[in-house]
Amino acid sequence: MKKIVLMVVAMFTMTMAFAENENNSTLNSAEAYDMTVNMRKLAVTLDLTTDQMEAVQDIHTAFCNEMMLAANAHSTERKALVDQAVKKDVRYMGFILDEKQYKKYLTLLNTTLTNRGLK
Repeated sequence: MKKIVLMVVAMFTMTMAFAENENNSTLNSAEAYDMTVNMRKLAVTLDLTTDQMEAVQDIHTAFCNEMMLAANAHSTERKALVDQAVKKDVRYMGFILDEKQYKKYLTLLNTTLTNRGLK
């Protein structure tokens, strides 16, 4: 009888450990789509004017919202939604930033997407 109880406890513990790992991987994948950044640091890095900073903040907020929609979408649609959000963000930033700022922004965006496994 003692062996049966110990076996049940061991199975219960193993099941909980596996369930915890599944939840963590889901959470980590959703966190990868959170693209919020410190706007002051971005403004300093890109050497933005006040008007540019306001426009970039609005564009980036929309980009973050679209990325979170992609994170919550079905896995078959996720890549297309991410690509669409990135293309829209890059197109809008191209209107706001000058050539030097735009190149630096593309470098930052590509690095971020690559590091998070989204590209």
